[in-house]
Amino acid sequence: MRFLYFGYGVISYLIFFVTFLYAIGFVEGMVVPKTVNEGGADTPFHIALMINCALLGVFAAQHSVMARAEFKAIWTKFIPNVLERSTYVLLSSFALILLFWQWRPMPNPVWDLSTGPLNSILIGLSLLGWLVVLLSTFLISHFELFG
Repeated sequence: MRFLYFGYGVISYLIFFVTFLYAIGFVEGMVVPKTVNEGGADTPFHIALMINCALLGVFAAQHSVMARAEFKAIWTKFIPNVLERSTYVLLSSFALILLFWQWRPMPNPVWDLSTGPLNSILIGLSLLGWLVVLLSTFLISHFELFG
């Protein structure tokens, strides 16, 4: 049984890692076919705003509720305790995948800094932020994501 649990943890981790890498491309507008600004269905602004807010809400609710000790106490009555973390990571990844898949680009930019001297600085800060997110997982025991 331990081998199956470990395999589940590895699969959950790999899905998380691919989702994390896709998230970087999605937000940064690099490499991936669909980004926060491009590649989705043409949708009127007010509908896109509602859909995107709902998608962010799904991720926020799933991510926050499943992290609560009260939820974990109930959840581990249905799944083995050793699979709790891997399942949390897997379902968080699925919530993000849903967001990437259904995201609607907003046609009118709030601001555009794609040219000019601040562009490189902002890209550098953004990539540094992604690195901090990844490094912070090691501070909370990165490999606990395996379960």
